[in-house]
Amino acid sequence: MTAESIWDGHPRGTAPYRRISVALLGAGIATFAQLYSPQGILPLLATDLRVDASQASLSISAATTGLALSVLPWSLVADRIGRVRAMRIALVSATVLGLLMPWCPWFEALLVIRVLEGVALGGIPGIAVVYLSEEVDRRHTAIAAGTYVSGTTIGGLAGRLIAAPIADLTDWRWGTFAVALLAALATAVFFVIAPPPQGFRPHAASVSSVLRSAGRHMRDPRLLVLYGQGFLLMGGFVATYNYLTFRLEAPPFLLPVGVASLLFLAYLAGTVSSRMVGGLVGRLGRERLLLTSIGVMVAGMLLTLSDALVVIIAGLVVMTAGFFGAHAIASGWSGTRALHGRSQSTSLYNLWYYAGSSVFGYLGGFAWIAFGWGGVVTMVVMLAVLAAVWALVAARGD
Repeated sequence: MTAESIWDGHPRGTAPYRRISVALLGAGIATFAQLYSPQGILPLLATDLRVDASQASLSISAATTGLALSVLPWSLVADRIGRVRAMRIALVSATVLGLLMPWCPWFEALLVIRVLEGVALGGIPGIAVVYLSEEVDRRHTAIAAGTYVSGTTIGGLAGRLIAAPIADLTDWRWGTFAVALLAALATAVFFVIAPPPQGFRPHAASVSSVLRSAGRHMRDPRLLVLYGQGFLLMGGFVATYNYLTFRLEAPPFLLPVGVASLLFLAYLAGTVSSRMVGGLVGRLGRERLLLTSIGVMVAGMLLTLSDALVVIIAGLVVMTAGFFGAHAIASGWSGTRALHGRSQSTSLYNLWYYAGSSVFGYLGGFAWIAFGWGGVVTMVVMLAVLAAVWALVAARGD
């Protein structure tokens, strides 16, 4: 009997399980704080660099595009050198680029750095889920994945809440630089806390084998629908947060960027919901929870059509909870549903997830310029409904 066949993973409640959770919390903070730190200060960035709203949003789309393009190559690296080593390389590279990005004198140079930063960050999301599946007892994988996703929401929230107030007091450059310093600290936590991997076995992976595996996954309708959930739902989610700040900065709200950034506290709803759905999978099933989460997301978006700030805030909280619930289900399912090449499957999910962020995060700008907030809401609701219908059709196909 080989070591691979008898390794069951660390059970929940053990010291290694807790160390893995803390280490991935650090990785999530380092990744998502940097990835989305410009989002809350897009109006300031647009004014300083003399670009419009849709062009300013490219500072987000550039990074998510780089991430989407790099997740499959990172899965190949991780199969060869190990999950922890690959994530360490990714975090250090991204943090160095994050410290350089704020000082780019031109918008075009900033976009180049953001693409490269996204390429480096691509070494975290897909690998982290595979790392969990190898190191954590299978009975607790769904809970651990939910915990990881909730950690990514904390990272995304921290990046926005740190950058915007500092940018209001100084400028957007010092705001994003402060976030890069936080990422450096979180990277150090990952280096110190992550336990030595026990479930990893080196694979003789090659570019051709990765592409063949990815091709098989893309022909599997049961996996394709999960990748589609990430593409459509993430696209709508990022578009919402990209342009809500522009809405609240304008009449009748006239909120300063630093105050408007407090709306990103709605991310805490995602921290709770992603953790919650992980615990409910065993009782209610993934499909039911996925569809319910999408319904919650749509309801929240419709509430944001109100002109009352308190109702907009409530809608944002509801929408965020629904999105992260759906994301926690779909991302974890993309790994467990694959019969082979789980690393490539989770990487493909992340590829389409961030491709959706890049595409619809940018296209939402045209909806905003042409039709205002109602146009953005219409686009997001249509994407969510399409995702739900696709999931229902795929379930009947099973």
